[in-house]
Amino acid sequence: MKALKKKITLMLIPDSNGMLKQMKIPVGAIYIAVLLALIFLATNLFISAEFFTDKVSKAELAKLRAENNELKEKYEQLKWSLSEVEDRYSSLVDKEVKIRNLFNLPEIDPEERQLGVGGPLSPGLANLSLTEQTALSTEVEVERLLRLSKFELEKYNEVEEELSKIKKRLEHTPSIWPTQGWNSRGFGMKYDPFTGYKQMHRGIDIANRNGTPVIATADGVVKRARVSTGMGRFITIDHGYGFQTRYGHLSKFKVKEGQRVKRGEIIALMGSTGYSTGPHLHYEVIRSGKFFNPNEFILNDK
Repeated sequence: MKALKKKITLMLIPDSNGMLKQMKIPVGAIYIAVLLALIFLATNLFISAEFFTDKVSKAELAKLRAENNELKEKYEQLKWSLSEVEDRYSSLVDKEVKIRNLFNLPEIDPEERQLGVGGPLSPGLANLSLTEQTALSTEVEVERLLRLSKFELEKYNEVEEELSKIKKRLEHTPSIWPTQGWNSRGFGMKYDPFTGYKQMHRGIDIANRNGTPVIATADGVVKRARVSTGMGRFITIDHGYGFQTRYGHLSKFKVKEGQRVKRGEIIALMGSTGYSTGPHLHYEVIRSGKFFNPNEFILNDK
């Protein structure tokens, strides 16, 4: 207390013409003045900090709101894009179903395509903002479409594999005319030109000039290229899948036994060898050891 009562003497020295002045200031007054100055400075600093903090917070909040609105718009656009993907996926499914029906392939149960998933809803969903809910629903839709697309890709691979098998089988099924010419004798019970009696004619006869090209009617392997009394020079092709074709009365071979041939490939020339009255091709279709009317397998025009 005594220290506070002490005084400090200040001497003011004016210019050469002035008088010397003295001022006595109590030490306590100086302390109070310094303390008030410090309080004033601290208050100003606090108010300034609050002001700038508020300004920064509002700017940051405005920025976050702008980003939030931008994200919301992007998610809305993404939802429209996902809707288009959904339509395209549905179109692919429709095409797959049509292909399966066209080629008599096993159908897929519609319920199997749903690839259902489930589970309890999270209790925190209600606390999410609208943008967060939009983001979550979009994420769920993306995952669903990814699962469906993976499933559909697997099914398309199955269809492709089955169609490849069908394609291979079709390539090995006799289905075109073996040569150019005129039908001189059909399949079934026909009169024999040499005896005049009816007997089973197990193929069809196609007449044309000697040397007319004869082609394979399907892919296969030449099983026989030989000569017999009745058929003369003849070729037998094994096509697999139970099919064989036979070509008789040939004048010349263009292939040999064991050779692989493709549909449309020239295998021989027409002739009149063996039991024949003139140049023609005798053509037979055999399936699982049984003779069929070749006309039932021919799909093209001459």
